[in-house]
Amino acid sequence: MRSSLKIIASVAVLAVTAAGCSGKSAADKPAIKIGLAGPMSGAFAVLGISQQNSLQVEIDRINEAGGIDGSQVELVVRDTVLDPAKAVSAANEFAGDEQVKLVVGPSLTSFYEATKGVYEQARKVNCQPGVSTGDFSGLGYGFRSQDPTGLDLQKLMQHYKDAGVRSFGLIYENDDSGKNLDAMLKEAAGQYGIEYLGFQQTRADDQSHKVYVEKLKDADLIFLSSNVGGAKTMAAAAEVGYDGELAGAGSGMQNITFIEAAGDYAQGAIFPAPNYQYPMRDRAAWRPGYRKHIEAVEAAYGKNVGPESGATSPKGTAMAADCVYAWSQAVKAAGGADDTAKVAAAIESLDLSADETPSGNSIAPGSSHEFYSLEDIHLYEWQKDAQGWFVKDVEAGS
Repeated sequence: MRSSLKIIASVAVLAVTAAGCSGKSAADKPAIKIGLAGPMSGAFAVLGISQQNSLQVEIDRINEAGGIDGSQVELVVRDTVLDPAKAVSAANEFAGDEQVKLVVGPSLTSFYEATKGVYEQARKVNCQPGVSTGDFSGLGYGFRSQDPTGLDLQKLMQHYKDAGVRSFGLIYENDDSGKNLDAMLKEAAGQYGIEYLGFQQTRADDQSHKVYVEKLKDADLIFLSSNVGGAKTMAAAAEVGYDGELAGAGSGMQNITFIEAAGDYAQGAIFPAPNYQYPMRDRAAWRPGYRKHIEAVEAAYGKNVGPESGATSPKGTAMAADCVYAWSQAVKAAGGADDTAKVAAAIESLDLSADETPSGNSIAPGSSHEFYSLEDIHLYEWQKDAQGWFVKDVEAGS
């Protein structure tokens, strides 16, 4: 009997030891993976890192609550380095990994155009917080968690029509984004009855945008790039004494690197964006879910501070966090993460209030596969006072 007990005890010890070496017990389930493909290095690294931070905050929240389907959730990151080939490579890797149940990215419209077919063929649910143009309504598994340029322009054009603007022009990089925006503005000009004075195409090596502003000096309004090139346009507008309106054509102007480059010239500039309450000082007025997410990001990763401007921003982007939050709610409704067709259908059917989401925007994708609607887009104006930079919601007056 004693020999038998010793054998049983030895087997038990070996089993425990083996389990300890493997890092999991036999009852543990494999991790569910979420893939992120984005620019983690290079000029746009701030975007990729912000996405990673916000995704990790939401994943931590899910894991602390017990995970998904009894599994912990793990974030897997691939750096696209703004290289289309690396974006496609990451998409293929994620598409072929059965443990990856959600993919976020790659950022930028052109990169997504090159990879969305991979996701569709693999029936891989994916969410895009960095793609501003293109149509998601024909996709089975792709969803957008960013403000589409079309909605931004609707909000902007109606605002400026009501303000009595009679003419406008565009100063933007001579790239696909600039050309697409030019085409959209030509169409919008006819719809809103405002004269379009044309597209001034900038170059990366331009030292000044003075020549472009001078060509549009008679315009009531100039749309400018939300990239650093837009700051050059602002500086040139001040130099030539342009007294019309300046507006960002997209939500990129919320990035404080823009304020760093433009300096005081950014005062009064208007940009469209989904809920962006961070530069508003009264946190009690923030949406509850948004405040919870942003403060978790600050606690874990801190905030960005412009060395010249002193302007601040969180080291996260809540629109990326919406991808994980919406997916997790859809998984609950679908009864699990494995049947991706059911999960995609459940995402379509979501109707989440602005108070609960990480971004502070309502989420109701429907057949368009757009997380946000026109009602979620705000117009913000950059202002500066003795306490520093802040934004004012133009329509709300606050």
